[in-house]
Amino acid sequence: MDRGTVGSANRGRLQVDVRTEGRSEVVTPAGELDHHTADLLREPLEYAVEHGRTRLVVDCSRLDFCDSTGLNVLLGARLKAEAAGGAVHLAGMQPVVARVFEITGAEAVFTVHASLEDALSS
Repeated sequence: MDRGTVGSANRGRLQVDVRTEGRSEVVTPAGELDHHTADLLREPLEYAVEHGRTRLVVDCSRLDFCDSTGLNVLLGARLKAEAAGGAVHLAGMQPVVARVFEITGAEAVFTVHASLEDALSS
């Protein structure tokens, strides 16, 4: 699947947009990230790393819900990006999503930014 620099996928409750911005691959999930929709986010994250885009910025500002499956997708992407010399940055988390990261302690292993602009300029 050759995504180029812009792509979009939709599976009912989740839409994922992907674009390249400078040295970052910006992935924007919108809606509900759970066990039914997790592959829709996993695929572009893995694709990016496999194709040398190891600075991943996940814009969480439009993410309404994230369960443990979604959290595992992001943790897996983090491991793959770091193994390739990169990182996963999370930006603009809504309080309900941020709470999942806080409760599980996952916020400690990600670089979290208040906004997409902050993530892109760091």
